[in-house]
Amino acid sequence: MATKLDLGQWTEAEKIALTCRMLAMEGHSETLAGQITVRSTDGTYLSTPMAVGFDEVDTRHIIRVDDSLRVVEGDGMANPAVRFHLWVYRRRPDVQCIVHTHPPCVSALSMTGRPLRIAHMDATPFADDCAFLAEWPGLPIADHEGDIISTALGTRRTILLAHHGFLAASSSIEETAYLSMLIERAARNQLLAEATGEIKELDPALARESHDFLLLPSVVKSSFAMFARRVVRQMGVGGL
Repeated sequence: MATKLDLGQWTEAEKIALTCRMLAMEGHSETLAGQITVRSTDGTYLSTPMAVGFDEVDTRHIIRVDDSLRVVEGDGMANPAVRFHLWVYRRRPDVQCIVHTHPPCVSALSMTGRPLRIAHMDATPFADDCAFLAEWPGLPIADHEGDIISTALGTRRTILLAHHGFLAASSSIEETAYLSMLIERAARNQLLAEATGEIKELDPALARESHDFLLLPSVVKSSFAMFARRVVRQMGVGGL
């Protein structure tokens, strides 16, 4: 698959912009809530600035911040909520990219006090890989909330945050974006299924087998490329 699939060719900044746009197409940018960050080797982080919607982000908007959220490159100010991303990065050296948003179906599910359930093949990337924070710790702009959220995430790639939204944290922009796209669909399917009857979850062993396949790098990168092409077609001549 690594040689036969279109994996795309984009710079890091372009991947960030594409991630923002693809998530906006799925309703992840209805308010100012939402951030994406990418860890750099020099201890700084690329991010989108405060008060720029995901649906309008292009490469010129991307800023670089230090671990005190001071802007060291670009214009604008850092979103204060990026502070809780830093807690995840400190505890998870494997994490290179984080996305946090409040999309409609994830937000609705988060209001029920129920975790994400693995009852459909398309939800299996979250099998034993989606934590659940059952209580809202408050607006996540201080160290206290960062400590709580990063602890609840543990070693998993994603977390459903009760009365809040979700966070995805993985080793690449492509994987984090892919999981962010999939979790809103998984939440939507769960809400639809719960409205019609009892949910029957998948066999854990089979779900884990599917999880491992659907998170193969070639599957992840080709899926990101597919979503990105949709964004590029929508954006037209202007580009990134």
